[in-house]
Order: sequence, then structure tokens, then C-alpha cells
Amino acid sequence: MSRRVLIPVLVALVALAAAAAFVFLRGDGPRPAVFAGERTSAQYAVIDTAALDPGPLTEAEVLGPATATLSSGGVTMARGPSGLLTDCGEALWGVAADGCTQVLRASYTSSDGTVAGEFFLFNLSDGRAADALVSALGTSGFVQQGAEFDVSRSRAQARALGHFVTVSWVGPVGGGNHDLAHPQVALDSLGRTVVSARVIAAT
Repeated sequence: MSRRVLIPVLVALVALAAAAAFVFLRGDGPRPAVFAGERTSAQYAVIDTAALDPGPLTEAEVLGPATATLSSGGVTMARGPSGLLTDCGEALWGVAADGCTQVLRASYTSSDGTVAGEFFLFNLSDGRAADALVSALGTSGFVQQGAEFDVSRSRAQARALGHFVTVSWVGPVGGGNHDLAHPQVALDSLGRTVVSARVIAAT
């Protein structure tokens, strides 16, 4: 094989190996059985960019005593491990969150122990980045699972709210059929409450 042919072939092989290594090393994680995504809307225009809403997220803002338990339809979810990350990639697999500076995550378990879930709040640069992350979560990757629940029967909701993205993900623990609607509403309400307070402060 001539040198002129060999060099492009070697370059192609190196590129192929790099792509394969990327796919292998990034790892794949579990996805919910049911996913719903929602783009941002005019309701959140006053916090459409981080420049309009520059204050960083704090654990006190999101994870205070008032959110230690969340309730909906008679179901109470109690908070477990939680924390605030500055490397948003640590909370994701298979997708990048461009312009993300923070992600807050918290796990919750129902009072009877039959349902568990996780809540994520991503702080991004603007509504376009938020919409892009929601879209990617529906097709390309997802958040990293930390809480223990049956992913094959789980459901998740991702919402772009101005320059924020919230993800609420719940699933049953153990066997049996359990209503996931109210646990998910409980977790989803946490994001809406936090972001609504930001909207009010910006108006």
C-alpha cells in the first residue's frame, strides 16, 4: 500500500477508535419508561437568561426545612441525600448541558417506602440552552440515577423554566403496582416553587 493511501487510512482508523472510546468511556445509564419534556414559555421571560437572574442557586434556597417533605394527593415524600454540584456533567450521562454552572439534586422516598425518586435543578445560561437540554434528555442521554427504584417502571418530567431545567424522576421500590402520579407531582412542585420565586423577585 502506498504512503499516500496508508496515511488517510491510518487517520480514519484513529478517528474511528477515538469515537469508539468516547462511546465506551462515557457509559450509558438507565432511562425512564415514560418521559415528558416541556420547553420554556413567555411566563418565564423575566428570567430567560442568567444575566437577568444572576444570583447562583444555594442549598438554603432550594433545600430548606420547608422542602424536607413534599406532598401531593395524600402522598408524602421525605428528602434523603442531596447536594449542589458545580460540574453539571457529574449529574448526566450521554448528554452535555452547555452553559450549565450548577445542578442541585435531591433524593426523596415516600413515607411508606413504596416509591422513590430524584429531583434535579440545572442552572443554565439561557432559555435556549434549557430547551436544548430538555430535548437531549428525551433522546440522547439522561440524568444519573442515585436513588434506588425500578427504572423499568419509572416516569420522569423535564421542564425548561427560563434559564433553569427541572427534572423529577420517580419509580416504584420493590414489587407491586404503585401510583407514581402524586409522587412525581410532589417533586415537580419543588422546581416550580423555586423558579416562581425567582420570577416574582425579577418583576
